[in-house]
Amino acid sequence: MQAVRIEGRSIEYCLEGPADGPVLAFSNSLGTDGRVWDRLLPHLPAGLRLLRYSKAGHGLSDLARRHSIDEHAGDLLALMDALGIERATLVGLSVGGMIAQAAAARAPERVAGLVLCCTAHKIGTADLWEQRIAELAKKGLAGMADGVMERWFSAAWRAANPADLALWKNMLSRQPAEGYGAICAAIRDADLTETVRGLRQPTLCVAGTEDGSTPPEVVGGLAELIPGARLEVIEGVGHIPCVEAPERLGALVSAFLEERGLV
Repeated sequence: MQAVRIEGRSIEYCLEGPADGPVLAFSNSLGTDGRVWDRLLPHLPAGLRLLRYSKAGHGLSDLARRHSIDEHAGDLLALMDALGIERATLVGLSVGGMIAQAAAARAPERVAGLVLCCTAHKIGTADLWEQRIAELAKKGLAGMADGVMERWFSAAWRAANPADLALWKNMLSRQPAEGYGAICAAIRDADLTETVRGLRQPTLCVAGTEDGSTPPEVVGGLAELIPGARLEVIEGVGHIPCVEAPERLGALVSAFLEERGLV
């Protein structure tokens, strides 16, 4: 774990792998931190340089001054600048996928490819996110955790992995409530429909059949907007495939990177 300063704020990150390796940069989902990717990494090709970070207001990273998806994309690009990374394939989960989409549109020359997991160009409705923000104010994250776990993970995985499930509930419950609420508002206000129509990077979109937040038809709608994007659906998996099915997600990502010359 290390940190850089971006506009006077500290952003937590971890950078591993050979200095001359192709870079994969990972952007985490709402209510998680950079550790959400840990189980996926052993299932990726050797020789990669792997950048994980916790977006502003999550993990140990400071809150953002502004909370739009575009501002979070700016943080990711600024982190790459600070670390001397000129170009990377971006891997984003849920809102992290929205951040990756915005970064790819903002600086296309710096994004070699996209892996967009359980995400969309627009997630939910304004009313849904207003309700989530109101629920946060009333219950706090700990009071919301059981419902969130049902969206994150399939019923079968939750039943088979009670010890692991407790850890992910703890991760959610211990995120800064202000950061969580700010990201809810950013998702509420974001519609990247026209943005993603202009993307030209090789793109893999991944969905889980048991995803309670961005089901396959939603992720498929994103794939249809991006020229040449591929959609892959993982059976029996919820919203966090990098935790629930890291081997299967790793195989899909590895094949995509190799076929598109990104490794």
